[in-house]
Amino acid sequence: MSIRMSAFAILWCAAAAFGQTATSAPASAPTSKPAKTRDMSRFSGDGWAKMPPEWFRSDEAAEFAENVLSWQLPDGGWPKNIRGMQLRDKDIETSPDSGRSSFDNSATIPQLRFMGHIAQATGKQQYKDSFFKGLDLVLAAQMPCGGWPQVYPDPRGYQRLITYNDGAMINIMMFLREVAAGKFAFVDAGRVAKAKTAIDRGLECILKTQVVVNGRLTVWGQQHDPDTFAPAKARAFELPYLTAAESTGVVNYLMDLDNPSPQVRQAVHAAIAWMKQSQLNGIRTVRQNRDVVVVQDPNAEPLWARFYDQATGKPVFVGRDSQPKSTLAEIERERRGGYAWYGRWPTEAFNHYEKWCAKYGEQAVK
Repeated sequence: MSIRMSAFAILWCAAAAFGQTATSAPASAPTSKPAKTRDMSRFSGDGWAKMPPEWFRSDEAAEFAENVLSWQLPDGGWPKNIRGMQLRDKDIETSPDSGRSSFDNSATIPQLRFMGHIAQATGKQQYKDSFFKGLDLVLAAQMPCGGWPQVYPDPRGYQRLITYNDGAMINIMMFLREVAAGKFAFVDAGRVAKAKTAIDRGLECILKTQVVVNGRLTVWGQQHDPDTFAPAKARAFELPYLTAAESTGVVNYLMDLDNPSPQVRQAVHAAIAWMKQSQLNGIRTVRQNRDVVVVQDPNAEPLWARFYDQATGKPVFVGRDSQPKSTLAEIERERRGGYAWYGRWPTEAFNHYEKWCAKYGEQAVK
């Protein structure tokens, strides 16, 4: 089974998605602060993944693991915007979400991967226990619809939605595929079976949330309603539109599946076709003075907007007033420079698609 790291690495019941309170009390933020005796900044983020297998049995790895463990919340997850990998050189109690486990902004899943690697290498029970707590949280967070919320337990507002934004759900499913494939040999058969069931249900959710416009499959939104599977509004500037960014991660996940079903193959071809039809030519973006402007350039590489209106197929841009505009220049400067409105995300999917079609004898869409 091929397991790829998403570019976004480059969501629990449907009733809870509309206001039911979780039965578990919110976890308190971790407070222990391990002493730093050496510079381990090179291991933060995904730096640890570049280390050779023997490193995970070193004193240095144990010290880094102590740091990662210090960020883990009692319910098994990690808070957002800390990433659990950064060194504990500041307190996190200043963050409103410091005591809440999240799958947003690369929270929880990268930490679990690290704990899985060091547990596998050392066999130490404290690392296995950390991994099991986190894995159990991930499995419990899956909603009846098959998707995952952004935060669990006790998601609030848009956090209750099926969350593709910033790769949250896809990162979870790639991790669970690793568990199901036996990458972490210390995981018991019961949890492996649960992981397999979870990814099957997650795949059903992905296929149900692919948006149909005028009878044709297209791509996905950033968030989807767990009852209707339709795109849903999140933050003020994130309206229920189609997204080229997160859809790239979704279609890449589908192309990584072994022996894809006819429905999966149809979903892939439709998403790639939409991406090809939605590319923007003759423009590029320029960042200057914390602002982003669009300039004409006939030699520019193709770009894609973050959001597209389902009705018109045109790019759309939204400020904090939630009023959609047809050009980036029409929204406020703070949002122009503070969000990824344009990108080349689908190019990654196109490269993957060519190999996928060759592997399965599929006729590529033009």
